[in-house]
Amino acid sequence: MTTTDRSQQALILLALLLLSGLLFFVGLGDMGLTDQDEGRNAEAGREMFESGDRLTPTFNGELRVAKPVFIYWFMDQSYRLFGVNAFAARFPSALFGVGLILIHYLFLVHQRNRTVALFGGLILLLNLEILGLGRMALTDSVLIFFTTASLYGFWLGLHGEGSVRRWIWMFYIGMAIATLTKGPVGFAVPLLAGALYLTWTRRWPEYWEKGFPLAGMLLFILLAAPWYAAMFIVHGDAYASGAKVHTIGRFLSPMEGHYGTILFYFPVLLIGFFPWSALLPVPLYQTLKEWYLIRRAQTPIGPAGTSELDLFVTLWVVGVFLFFTASSTRLPHYIGPLFPAAAILAASYWSRCLQDPTTKGIRGSIHLMMGVGYLLAIGLACLPTIYTTYASKMVKEFPLAGQVDLGNGPYLAATLLLIGMALVGYLGLNEERRGGAFWAAGASLAGLVLIVIIIVIPQINRYMIAPPQELAYAAGLNLTPQDQFIAYGTTRASSVFYSRRKTLFVHRGEEDRIRTALKESKRVIILLPEREQSKLPAEAVTLVPILKRYGYVLLANQSMVTVPEDTTQSPPPTILGH
Repeated sequence: MTTTDRSQQALILLALLLLSGLLFFVGLGDMGLTDQDEGRNAEAGREMFESGDRLTPTFNGELRVAKPVFIYWFMDQSYRLFGVNAFAARFPSALFGVGLILIHYLFLVHQRNRTVALFGGLILLLNLEILGLGRMALTDSVLIFFTTASLYGFWLGLHGEGSVRRWIWMFYIGMAIATLTKGPVGFAVPLLAGALYLTWTRRWPEYWEKGFPLAGMLLFILLAAPWYAAMFIVHGDAYASGAKVHTIGRFLSPMEGHYGTILFYFPVLLIGFFPWSALLPVPLYQTLKEWYLIRRAQTPIGPAGTSELDLFVTLWVVGVFLFFTASSTRLPHYIGPLFPAAAILAASYWSRCLQDPTTKGIRGSIHLMMGVGYLLAIGLACLPTIYTTYASKMVKEFPLAGQVDLGNGPYLAATLLLIGMALVGYLGLNEERRGGAFWAAGASLAGLVLIVIIIVIPQINRYMIAPPQELAYAAGLNLTPQDQFIAYGTTRASSVFYSRRKTLFVHRGEEDRIRTALKESKRVIILLPEREQSKLPAEAVTLVPILKRYGYVLLANQSMVTVPEDTTQSPPPTILGH
């Protein structure tokens, strides 16, 4: 590689770093933590930070078995650096999101060329799902980073020469850390993709020779097993039974209402990977068809226009998609681990289309991209009307939902998409200008995301997310460890995070628990929607409102001692006399 090539590669890498840093980190802490998963994860990390117990994740003082420990270790360190806040809780996800884009680019530079690597890096960055997961305090961004690193290590170790073969150890290390991040899915994804590829290509003997399977699995066990073993030794059946429910149980039956038909992930992939999902059907079909014919003919050489890497990532996409389709519990972010493979497939196909304008399927792909974009634009333009129609049904969770104005954000986003997709059609359907369609599509997605971050989210946060969190923070300032904080009406995990204390969650119909708390505690503060005050037990009549915020109120049996100096949104809460 010449000095000029190295300089160009460094500039591309720097540009990807800056763009991914912008899209993952800008406004990262401006929105309060969403409920339930973000609030639970962030609070589990905070409790680990506060207690110093690096073994046992807890939420609200109770054992948390839904997720393993790795993300909480990172949150613990993030809180040390940035303080306990939403930005710090989301920082690990954003950091690993940037890291994912960088390792993806470097892998493609090594396996293909700078052009495909640039396309692949931008495709993996500029889609709704990866950006969304990288901006939330969830385990998925970290999981995707390590399952991707694991499978890249698998590929390099199997096909590399010399020192490159050492990357096979990343296959096992990545699986181990992914397993410490989100449980069995951390090893299921790499093993499934790898096994499908080895079976299709009949490379099992080569893997047994080059892959160090026994030593590798021993390394995996040495890295992943100690924490699980320690949790079982310390907590016994309380951990084992809970972990079983959240792994095998989640796969066999729907949990928490998260279910759907077997077609659930088709629209998720189509919209979540937009606009690049339009570039997937043709290469998926062509690769599987051509390699099926090769396998039948027992020919070891791939057809023109495709490669064994195309087959590997195709099986990666299909395997992960079918695996999560088979699961009874379905959520949009579950298929995130297939997105790096999808980005390679889309980037390779787009590069071939630029080199050979007559490549099959490109015009249909452009039309599909435009069609999905126009439908999204129509949906965004209709969003304010739809929201107004159904806002009354949301007041149970968000008291002032009917008064929220989404502003011009949805219309701006719709206009941007309409213009962007028109440019995609104008450029992409012309063989001489086709290269510009990629940049039009990417810019449209980036602009859409920035509009949501800068314009839409602040409105939603101000009236729907932040109010109960600000009141929870005020309650925490005024309570000692011996006092009681109660959240009544809705179970918001973020209330524990912002109050920074154990919270008694009381659901409707459980008002007797409030009576007991009033008898047992010297000082009690209750957070609830204002409209729910009439449902409190008669014993709560002595409680008076001390703070109000956009449909939420704090009730207390003693005066407020400490008034919060600042809140995350203005205007400040209404402070009432006692």
